[in-house]
Amino acid sequence: MSYQVLARKWRPKSFRQLVGQEHIIQALVNGLDQNRVHHAFLFTGTRGVGKTTIARILAKCLNCEKGVSSTPCGECASCIDIDDGRFVDVLEINAADRTGVDETRDLLDSMQYTPSRGRYKVYIIDEVHMLSKNSFNALLKTLEEPPPHVKFVLATTDPESIPVTILSRCLQFNLRRLLPAQIQQYLAEIVQSEGIEAEPEALVLLSRAADGSMRDGLSLLDQAVAFSGGKLTADQVSQMLGIVSHGHISAMITALADGDAATLLSIVAELVAQSREVDNVLASLAETLHRICLVQCVPGYKDAERTDWESVVELASRLAPEDAQLYYQIAIKGREELGIAPDPRTGLEMTLLRMLAFRPPGDAGEPSGGRQSGPTVKKPGKSGHPGRSQAQPASTPHGTSTQPSTVGALQGQNASAPKLALADDLDWLALAGSLKLSGPVRELARNVHLRSRSDDRWDFAIAASLRHLGSATCVDRLSQALSDQLGHAVMVRLIDDEGADLHTQAKLDEQQLNIRMTDAERAINEDPVIKSLKERFGARIIENSIQPLQ
Repeated sequence: MSYQVLARKWRPKSFRQLVGQEHIIQALVNGLDQNRVHHAFLFTGTRGVGKTTIARILAKCLNCEKGVSSTPCGECASCIDIDDGRFVDVLEINAADRTGVDETRDLLDSMQYTPSRGRYKVYIIDEVHMLSKNSFNALLKTLEEPPPHVKFVLATTDPESIPVTILSRCLQFNLRRLLPAQIQQYLAEIVQSEGIEAEPEALVLLSRAADGSMRDGLSLLDQAVAFSGGKLTADQVSQMLGIVSHGHISAMITALADGDAATLLSIVAELVAQSREVDNVLASLAETLHRICLVQCVPGYKDAERTDWESVVELASRLAPEDAQLYYQIAIKGREELGIAPDPRTGLEMTLLRMLAFRPPGDAGEPSGGRQSGPTVKKPGKSGHPGRSQAQPASTPHGTSTQPSTVGALQGQNASAPKLALADDLDWLALAGSLKLSGPVRELARNVHLRSRSDDRWDFAIAASLRHLGSATCVDRLSQALSDQLGHAVMVRLIDDEGADLHTQAKLDEQQLNIRMTDAERAINEDPVIKSLKERFGARIIENSIQPLQ
């Protein structure tokens, strides 16, 4: 006996065997049991979700020899013939092969004849959107008022191409894409019934690769059985599908967190040597970054279907939330640009190098999100600024410095630059500028005022209205930036302040902008040409249209 593929062998033969689509099954079952069956149905959805399968089951329900019901017996001659595709009163038509209007008219002419064996003639028209405009026009009247013994079941993957006049005459059902868990459960039942050994992780990979299509999942299972020789393992399925292992992705994210470009390029070389699809590499990277963001935003979150969640949690502790979001966006954009890259490998390497190039400033050899809490002394030249040194000024019990620090040294200048006391407000503004902060941490530094400092703690005042800037993450990153710059551990504490006398960089910038705005308005108003236009034509200057030059 010839081999029958799993997609055909395990095709559901009743509504009870269908996986998913409960919203459609409930409507059809109620209609059949209450004898309220519409004359025309339209099933839409992506490939392999059960459109023609439901159509066949519906045909069996209508023509079962034991009567119309939602539970056909499956044993009578009519049910068996419909399952085998040889029932004379159930006509399955591929619209792609019958697009002409003459073929449609021949089909309509045959509808006037009563069924030969069953109660109803059921016309199943697959990919109905392929019919021509004239064919749709010929079908309109019959579709609206068909003979009492005729039922239409239309199926399509592109409902947008069907005329609205056809849509209005059908009962429409949209089949949903199946979830990976639903496909995995069905595949597990099949391998158990077929006596196939399979690792759970292998079925997870197949269900995710099916992309919502049960038929694709069964076809991939057939392929995996043939590839592995009857025993499915996760490694074999990954090799068959060209999926990048989690170990490679984990190593790649670790290298990104460490700013290690050499390791990144070596991983790319290894993946290319294994003939891995570059698009799959970026897709797997984006998928892992998504899970990292879930862990960071929802502490304790865990996907029970994944066996590598502990590794994801560890990666989440090494990567800063803003870095994870940035890398995800670059990975998605990189997939879009692969088609225009000189070659796939170049596209992948440039995408990864772009992640390093646009990462927030910091120590390139230290994980962005997993910084040490203890003292860290940076070696000269390590951060890419040759000759940079750190000054560790002594302090008195009152929090004032006994030795002025060299801000010029902090900024990579020579030791003869002007010196300012660290407790001085202006010195904090200069030091904040040398920290090379970015994003919300930079905004926090611009809006705080240094109140006092000791050797290991700096107290900053912040306006109560701006307290939202001082999130725990931002405070921690500011503390770490100070620690890295000064060469010893520094703890940052924020103090709410209702006063308006805080001397901050943001206020200085605002004052400078106001001065420049005043100068610009004065220059415009005193311009001879502007004065002439006002006098001769009654011109006026539009409010808020003047902007100072940058």
